[in-house]
Amino acid sequence: MPNKREIKTASEILKRLKAAYPKVQPALEYSTAFQLLISTILSAQCTDERVNIVTKTLFKKYKKPQDYLNVSQKELEKDIFSTGFYRQKAKNIRACCSMLIEKYDSKVPSDFEKLVELPGVGRKTASVVAGNAFNIPAIAVDTHVKRLSNILGFIVSGSPEKIEAKLKELFPVDDWINLSHWLATHGRKICIARRPKCEECFLNDLCPTFNNGKN
Repeated sequence: MPNKREIKTASEILKRLKAAYPKVQPALEYSTAFQLLISTILSAQCTDERVNIVTKTLFKKYKKPQDYLNVSQKELEKDIFSTGFYRQKAKNIRACCSMLIEKYDSKVPSDFEKLVELPGVGRKTASVVAGNAFNIPAIAVDTHVKRLSNILGFIVSGSPEKIEAKLKELFPVDDWINLSHWLATHGRKICIARRPKCEECFLNDLCPTFNNGKN
């Protein structure tokens, strides 16, 4: 369990993130839980911006799970090619849609454990869908959340599962869903991976990485 100092620091960081980014929302564009599920599967090893470009056309062609099974594997691969790892993603999407049809009447289940059982769906994807589509408290540990959790000293770990568990200890359950968005937004705007704007970061006095670098 985190100590009082850790909780106090995390609370202050959260307070500042909320003030800086009051209107956070998912970077992926979607209208339904099913669209969000497909988008999140496509987002693996791909930018959200690229996924949004692809799904703008994709979602006009594929509106329900059966649509992804009505085309060949190669045709779907072609339609999602620019997201990278397109063969595996197409395979996962088709298998996922098949399970949705067979087990859930073509609907995306809201239960977290059922989401994780879907082909191509890990804890991150399940957390994104559960939180943003169904408003079920969950923390999605994407690359931004993983990186910033270590930079800000919440944890020293590369394990998404351990990071998720630590963040759930540090932050109130009501903030779990948006925490991913606040950290991701900060990662895109200020704490950029290759060129972080540390000097202008409003968290630098609380950031152990920045302060250790000054010594």
